[in-house]
Amino acid sequence: MARMKFQFFAALIVAAVLVAGCVNTVTGGKTAGVPFIKDTIEARYEKPAEPVFLAAKQVIAEDGMLITEGTLYGQTNALGNSVRTIKGKVNERTVYVRVEALDPKITGTAVQTRTSGGVSDIDLAAQIDKQIAIKLAR
Repeated sequence: MARMKFQFFAALIVAAVLVAGCVNTVTGGKTAGVPFIKDTIEARYEKPAEPVFLAAKQVIAEDGMLITEGTLYGQTNALGNSVRTIKGKVNERTVYVRVEALDPKITGTAVQTRTSGGVSDIDLAAQIDKQIAIKLAR
């Protein structure tokens, strides 16, 4: 009986490892991770895209290390505006930020975080989103 329970538990672990795989990032790439868990905080700001992008970049640089910033030229929104992205490291977590103009006065952001093991850190994503909002309010 104990052997059967052990085998069942081992099979569950193997299945969990197989389910874990690649997840899409808000910056348009893929990373290793556990799918189907909430890892992104989205927000909207009544500001043009450029000040929001600069605020997000400052937050990542102040809290950790900015790795890359860029523009997704192949992905334009309905207005024809390009999407700006940031990738950084904060508290040993990889942080992805997407900034896009939804209309000339409204900008949307998506902050996504992943640990080195591929698990979400939604609390860090919420904290970074809040810091972006505070920077914009000043």
